[in-house]
Amino acid sequence: MPPTEWRKSSYSEPEGSCVEVAFRSDDVSVRDSKNVSGPVLQVGERGWRALLRARHSW
Repeated sequence: MPPTEWRKSSYSEPEGSCVEVAFRSDDVSVRDSKNVSGPVLQVGERGWRALLRARHSW
């Protein structure tokens, strides 16, 4: 089942260089905002939290 609502970061660049995320009950989907028909990365809750922790440590 595809995600129903994609969200783009408020920190995205005006030309659209960003990723979008969609939250579902069992996972988080991530895609390139410039290529919305392209591949989608799906991660579970644990993977999403690990990604956020890693991002905050950069």
